[in-house]
Amino acid sequence: MRERRVLGSLLALMLVGCSDSDLPTLERQLAELRARPTGQVAPLPEAPEYRPVTYDQAAGRSPFVPERPEPEQATVDDSSLTPDFERRKEPLEAYALESLTLLGTLRIDDRASVLVRDPEGEVHRLHPGEHLGTDFGRITRIDERSVQLMEIVPNGQGGWIERSRTIALNDEDEEKRQG
Repeated sequence: MRERRVLGSLLALMLVGCSDSDLPTLERQLAELRARPTGQVAPLPEAPEYRPVTYDQAAGRSPFVPERPEPEQATVDDSSLTPDFERRKEPLEAYALESLTLLGTLRIDDRASVLVRDPEGEVHRLHPGEHLGTDFGRITRIDERSVQLMEIVPNGQGGWIERSRTIALNDEDEEKRQG
């Protein structure tokens, strides 16, 4: 019997604890908020007329690929000039020049070399006379900020011409390495 009284007292205490003495104040504040005038939403502006545009530059040069050198940089047509198709290809001849990154140049014991990263992330050290690029490019000169090479490219008439190319260090890449 005593247990029932204790249990009843606990239940009564719990119910008293759940009651809120500020409930009328809360109800009054909610009533005031509901009585306030609501705002108006401005109408949406009228949509402009849709005019489709036809893209007719798909056959042009991609803006994301550097321009090829101007024809003035190509040397005179020499009918005896042809690439050496028997020569064993070097690893960087599998990649277009645009996909290679010049990381830096070195001079050790008065011999110049260049560090080039391929698209897979592998770094190669090259010297003058070695080849890179898909146009039979041969390194002719290495200086502090660039690499010059001579490519052998088709002349469009069944023959071949030599074309000079320069790959320069990208200043942004150098700032990232130094910074």
